[in-house]
Amino acid sequence: MNLKRYLPILQWAPAYRRDQATSDLVAALIVTVMLIPQSLAYALLAGLPAQVGLYASILPLVIYAVFGTSRTLSVGPVAVASLMTAAALAPLAEAGSPEYLAGAVLLAVMSGLMLTVMGIMRLGFLANFLSHPVISGFITASGIVIAASQLKHLFGVQASGHNLLEIGRSLVMSLPDTNLPTVLIGLGALGFLVWSRRYLKPLLKRFGVPARPADIVTKTAPILAVVVTTLLAWLLQLDAAGVRLVGEVPSGLPSLTLPSLDSGLWSQLAVSALLISVVGFVESVSVGQTLAAKKRQRIDPDQELIGLGTANLGAGLSGGMPVTGGFSRSVVNFDAGAETPAAGAYTAVGIALATLFLTPAIAWLPQATLAATIIVAVATLIDLPALARTFRYSRTDFGAMLATILLTLMHSVEAGIIAGVTLSIGLFLYRTSRPHSAVVGRVPGTEHFRNVLRHNVELCPKVTFLRVDESLYFANARFLEETVMDLVTRQPELTDLVLVCPAVNLIDASALESLEAINDRLRDAGVSLHFSEIKGPVMDRLKGTELLAHLDGRIFLSTYEAWQALTGRVAAAA
Repeated sequence: MNLKRYLPILQWAPAYRRDQATSDLVAALIVTVMLIPQSLAYALLAGLPAQVGLYASILPLVIYAVFGTSRTLSVGPVAVASLMTAAALAPLAEAGSPEYLAGAVLLAVMSGLMLTVMGIMRLGFLANFLSHPVISGFITASGIVIAASQLKHLFGVQASGHNLLEIGRSLVMSLPDTNLPTVLIGLGALGFLVWSRRYLKPLLKRFGVPARPADIVTKTAPILAVVVTTLLAWLLQLDAAGVRLVGEVPSGLPSLTLPSLDSGLWSQLAVSALLISVVGFVESVSVGQTLAAKKRQRIDPDQELIGLGTANLGAGLSGGMPVTGGFSRSVVNFDAGAETPAAGAYTAVGIALATLFLTPAIAWLPQATLAATIIVAVATLIDLPALARTFRYSRTDFGAMLATILLTLMHSVEAGIIAGVTLSIGLFLYRTSRPHSAVVGRVPGTEHFRNVLRHNVELCPKVTFLRVDESLYFANARFLEETVMDLVTRQPELTDLVLVCPAVNLIDASALESLEAINDRLRDAGVSLHFSEIKGPVMDRLKGTELLAHLDGRIFLSTYEAWQALTGRVAAAA
């Protein structure tokens, strides 16, 4: 067994240098400052006590540093996974209850087990079944639902719901109970965060701050909102005015937590855990690959499954919640100069110190501030223009994307992602079940062959070249038979048919039988079947089959070779 494959830390730790340690420590300090409010906010978004977000940002980061392959990915609670956690647990227990917390721990453990097993079995390719339009639509809709769910904290009202309709109805009914001090705190924090995101970096650069430090300061602006509003809440005793605070947060490091062994609960959460795992993996790999490419590095998707899986196991066993790689803090980690995954381990130390010494101050943090932090963070996830772009390019992909958005908004996150995946796979099967094919002819004076409907080409009335532009498998084998026989029926003078196969990467058993049937039916019609440009791996599979043993025609290396041989024979016979 190659230990370096399963323990990527062995690849970089032996050569770890002092200058790298310095860069990692600086990056860790910046990410820690950013991660503290995010961890608190995402725990509350998931319906969990605030400290659970901190717990999920300690041990998982250390474990990912050992098993992960990305040098700069920052693992921890994220908005979409938090929303999916809340949606999965809401029907089972009351938010914040011990049963609810036990469910979150079990979700993290189940997700960790699923991801780890998938990684060991090298099943990273399964994430490819989530098409980009579906993921984009799901994340956009989730961002809208997350932002809407935080409005109750901005207005200081009681509201509930797990889709946009329920949340909207509940908010409207609760508006008469709006708390003015909460509105001032929440909108003030929201306005500052929006302003800092748009104008703080240009302002700092105008005062001579270099671009990179200005960008980092801008991304860590939420901590200033946290500090200021926490001080205001403490000095003015805003809890007496009805402003909801985070409240008492237990100090100290998380203790070992064992997941529930209730088989009924495991079966109830299985689908949710799988969806959280797959969506989190896709998000993490996308971020990791993007950042790795900037430094000409690479990540191993299968090992990333193990890295994220073990990180989630660590989150569950330390009383945390499901975690994955976060886009915003990973970018901050990258921009701050992180060189190795050790930056994540140093960040874990910073979060651990926060749980030991900062919890008395965190208790005075207004929930409205955390709500503003979440709203600004998820605003970057919402990409409504993608609908128009996808519609212009592909109506079928647009349909899958729109269905995902509508079901996520109007029903639930699980319904949205399941519908999107189902539609994507269904549309793929439909498209490939009707493979594109074209009769091609020779471009005069060349060895190139093009579609007769698009180009002026040379043709031979007794020899037809049919290019097949799809791999052949059970779903499209019958369609190819029908296409060939329809072509032969319309050309009674035909003596030779050449299947041009440059795009055929696979011929499965069903397609092989169809090709044998085509050969037999063409023989009965007095037509010889030939092939050209069959790829080596496909030809290796065909050797020794009945198709080649009883083929009336020949196998040509190139279409031009087939043209010369067959049209020359026709000319000689004439």
